Amino acid sequence: MATNTRARELVAEGRDVISFAAGEPDFPTPEHIVAAATRAARDPVHHHYTAAAGHPELREAVAEYTRRHSEVEVGAAEVAITNGAKQAVFNTFAAILDPGDEVLLPAPYWVTYPASVKLAGGNPVLVKTTPATSFKVTVEDLEAAVTERTRALVLVSPSNPTGAFYREEELKTIGEWAISNRVWVVADEIYQRLVYPTGIAPSIAAASPGLETWILINGVAKSYAMTGWRVGWMVGPRDVVDAGVRLQSHATSNVNNIAQAAALAAVTGPQETVEQMRAAFDRRRKLMFDLVSGIEGISCIEPEGAFYVFPDVTGLLGSRFADAVELSEAILEDAGAAVIPGDSFGAPGFIRLSYATGDEDIKTGLGRIAGMFGSL
Repeated sequence: MATNTRARELVAEGRDVISFAAGEPDFPTPEHIVAAATRAARDPVHHHYTAAAGHPELREAVAEYTRRHSEVEVGAAEVAITNGAKQAVFNTFAAILDPGDEVLLPAPYWVTYPASVKLAGGNPVLVKTTPATSFKVTVEDLEAAVTERTRALVLVSPSNPTGAFYREEELKTIGEWAISNRVWVVADEIYQRLVYPTGIAPSIAAASPGLETWILINGVAKSYAMTGWRVGWMVGPRDVVDAGVRLQSHATSNVNNIAQAAALAAVTGPQETVEQMRAAFDRRRKLMFDLVSGIEGISCIEPEGAFYVFPDVTGLLGSRFADAVELSEAILEDAGAAVIPGDSFGAPGFIRLSYATGDEDIKTGLGRIAGMFGSL
């Protein structure tokens, strides 16, 4: 947020700033989804309160979406529609955690996770990952961190900020570990359909069929360019979903009815735009990875999902920059390019760059950054 604020200030001053900070697609919401919302806005049935758990039609559609993409059998009663995936995360932790419970959180992590755990009275326990394991947690890592207070594991595939995703065999092994340790797996699948080697990321719910203590987090934000519409969902055992709905009924009541109509059109309508965005992101991914890798002092592993590159910049630190925060500030001020320091994600010494922007901006912005260090 601080980076975006400063970038806007520079733009207001007349500076040309290219932002690699975006955590959202740069495409418009597909027209058939917008049209569905327009029709819904004119229908008086949508002008009143509806069920806190979500429209029945959307809950059933999400159940079918989950069966199709996560390959696990669920019913509408096991789905709760939320105000974005972020509320689904909050509801989940509030439903399953007691004060003092520990949640294993692989780092780097999305910044909301530790905050949501703490708001629910839990304690996030960071499990560090490195480029050597492609930023993926191993059973050995989990075994070293688990205690008698461990209640849940957060598993994000593909990952924000690293772009890493887990293969089916990796998920099966982690699922078996979760079964033996009797912990919940909170699996964030919001970037599920933005995977480049395989097209879609497998779900731990399907990869480990013996695991019953899972909750899937998802939504329309990333795959359908609908971040501003604020529609997500949690899928899991009915008692946990019901608990989340009761909490939501007091916190926010129902999700905006017009947005729910748009989400219904997204998950049940034409899917060509998802593949079009994925193809564009794949092209940009390769471009950004090649350019970033060519900058002296930076090392980077190739991301395979989401729309982020997460390079190690420790080779640029030292006498000139104390840490990635100072480096990111200098890149913004001197090169007119906005990047996010990895400190925000529990990974000092790294920066996050989003390739959810145009090809020419990627070339220009990274050319400026490279120029700061006399390479590329």
